[in-house]
Amino acid sequence: MYSFKNDYSEGAHPRILQALIDSNLEQEDGYGEDRFSREAVELLKERIGRKDVDIHLLAGGTQTNLTAISAFLRPHEAAIAACSGHISTHETGAIEATGHKIIEVQVDNGKLTTANINAVLEAHTDEHMVKPKLVYISNSTEIGSIYTKQELEQLCDFCHENNLILFMDGARLGSALSSSENDLTLNDLASLVDAFYIGGTKNGALIGEALVICRDFLKEDFRFHMKQKGALLAKGRLLGIQFSELFRDNLFFDLALHANKMAMILRDELSKANIKFLTHSPSNQIFPILPNPIIRELQSNYSFHIWEKVDADHSAIRLVTSWATKEDQVLKFIEDLKGLI
Repeated sequence: MYSFKNDYSEGAHPRILQALIDSNLEQEDGYGEDRFSREAVELLKERIGRKDVDIHLLAGGTQTNLTAISAFLRPHEAAIAACSGHISTHETGAIEATGHKIIEVQVDNGKLTTANINAVLEAHTDEHMVKPKLVYISNSTEIGSIYTKQELEQLCDFCHENNLILFMDGARLGSALSSSENDLTLNDLASLVDAFYIGGTKNGALIGEALVICRDFLKEDFRFHMKQKGALLAKGRLLGIQFSELFRDNLFFDLALHANKMAMILRDELSKANIKFLTHSPSNQIFPILPNPIIRELQSNYSFHIWEKVDADHSAIRLVTSWATKEDQVLKFIEDLKGLI
């Protein structure tokens, strides 16, 4: 059974494991004050091209989302998100559990637009409703689409004009920025969004997300919020070592490029076999539409999510490739699928 279910089935890149072993018996301060975490923060600032951002290392995506969003919002304020957004669908109401409503919006291709956001603002007019304050987007999105620089510039301008916070979930940011269709850089993100995070968990790390806070008014007391939410890791070195290894050179992006390459092989070969897709996805997630009997046959040897029922006879499945996906397994999946067709 080979898994295309997610991009965190494997452990961590061997270089990271070796770095953890090599430093294992060194004594360091806790809670992110160790030399490895300080080094990781400086490496990230250099890569982003901004010394004035605050960077915090947290363990996982849900923890980062709930800690950041609850810290950024006052009690009566709400987040706007696509119905398919991760905080809307896959975080067990974590944001709402902090007391903040998520205003969900139906969108095309997983991406929020200024028109979507404006419709929410027009519908929330006074103190009898929650106040829309934070715009939550993901790059790449839950359905594998990515934001262009122009789209992000439009969102940035609209949010600033309307005094909204623009927050980007970057759990799969490596894949998005390594996509052949991407025209954004880390420096662009630091200029266009108020806060974002760089996902390590889904790109070669054991655990870890690097939250980048770009706007000064969001920075105050953030470590207090981390501690209160259980996000201030005593052995913070575990996160620092991993991000130091990922960003010491180009390892982070090399791993994302591999994941995208494996997805591209799947996408191209399935297209040649006249298989249609639920959505256009230039990242490491693809959503082919297959007859239900073929899906059941494939499940004998492969693990993946059945994403959505398309009609009575067909469903879209989600195939996710990772930094460690083996090309021979990708080719075998293609061969097996073509055999069934």
